[in-house]
Amino acid sequence: MQISLEKSLVKNLMVHSHYERYRSMGEDIMQSIRDKTCPGNDFLGWVNLPSSLKSEELERINEVAQNLRKISDVVVVVGIGGSYLGARAVIESQKSAFKSDGCEVLYAGHQLSPGYLTELSQYLEGKKWSIIVISKSGTTTEPAIAFRYLRNMLTSRFGETAMKERVVAITDSSKGALRKLADANGLQSFVIPDDVGGRFSVFTPVGLLPIAVAGFDIKQLIQGAKQMEEQVWSDKKNNIALDYAAIRNVLYQNGNTTEVLVNYHHKFHFIAEWWKQLFGESEGKDGKGIFPASVDLTTDLHSMGQYIQDGKRNLFETVVKFENTNAKVEQIGHDDENLDNLNYLEGKSMDFVNKNALEGTMLAHNSGGVPNLMLKIENDGIDNIGGLLYFFMITCAISGLMLQVNPFNQPGVEDYKRNMFALLQKPGFEEKYKELQILRKELNF
Repeated sequence: MQISLEKSLVKNLMVHSHYERYRSMGEDIMQSIRDKTCPGNDFLGWVNLPSSLKSEELERINEVAQNLRKISDVVVVVGIGGSYLGARAVIESQKSAFKSDGCEVLYAGHQLSPGYLTELSQYLEGKKWSIIVISKSGTTTEPAIAFRYLRNMLTSRFGETAMKERVVAITDSSKGALRKLADANGLQSFVIPDDVGGRFSVFTPVGLLPIAVAGFDIKQLIQGAKQMEEQVWSDKKNNIALDYAAIRNVLYQNGNTTEVLVNYHHKFHFIAEWWKQLFGESEGKDGKGIFPASVDLTTDLHSMGQYIQDGKRNLFETVVKFENTNAKVEQIGHDDENLDNLNYLEGKSMDFVNKNALEGTMLAHNSGGVPNLMLKIENDGIDNIGGLLYFFMITCAISGLMLQVNPFNQPGVEDYKRNMFALLQKPGFEEKYKELQILRKELNF
């Protein structure tokens, strides 16, 4: 097993009958996912994607990635939410924290902060660069603005013909603004499957092409996901996805309404960012849902540690522990003066200290009334990262359906868009603009 679930620190905090009820419910839910009878069943294309992905598709992704690597020092991935977070999660988990090996992958279109695109364009001056633009519609505001800006800049720098070689579009198969632009300009393109939502798209070209451009083995990533897919769907008795989903919902019913994803690995931060979107956008509906938060420890023990240990008792933690890593193991040396009183650790490794910090913190938080789960992962190789991402996606689907929400839509996201379009005076939103002007006056805003 790539991943195991340690639940000894929550057993005494759960009502056993509630756990069994959710566990049984989860088995029925998995059958409804398999049969495609659950809410949101038109967005289940990701469920068997690892095992059904054709080798020809992977070869084409690798071929296009290799060409981008040859002609580019930098590839800018333009996308927001699931259109970039999955790729960034995997890339950041595998690359060096301080240098880029070969082609550098950067990101745009994931916010509207002024100055970002200017700073990016300044960084790209004198470099060879290309764009991967990801959007089903091509009209999502943040990436659409960034793509317009960067495409004009790319054309000015390299010319119209070279621009077409340096832009790859990942979009709908037949409709939308980006599909029209790609077809009209003869851009290389890949398809986002109709039955795969953005936050579940990491094993489509959305995630795989940027990961391959960064120089990482997408076949190994898919192999790890495939192994987890097989494990989850073949082992009902020891099914860690069912266990995790059931425990999350029992704790939620007990008043633990915030889940904190905890890691002790310096390359895990963006996996947690991807996880927060996955669970937040999937479960947060109809006044329900576990709020997803994350901390990077031991760093955040010196900022958030006090609250977790001694604050409001509505938290539970899921701790991710890598049993082994590919990192060089630093040894703590001897110091004759020993002014820092660290000679008791002489000869010990940083890994040894880190793992004891993990265990000590879990025990402290548990004693402070915070339920703790632990996901043990064999190592931090890309195959195990693939398995972890699939594990989280299937657990999220099961857990959301346990909450009796549709985990595959995001109706609440549209509210801010309508207001933003109205305030920007986009054609078609005139009546909404008038409503907001009245509301502004009422609120003195």
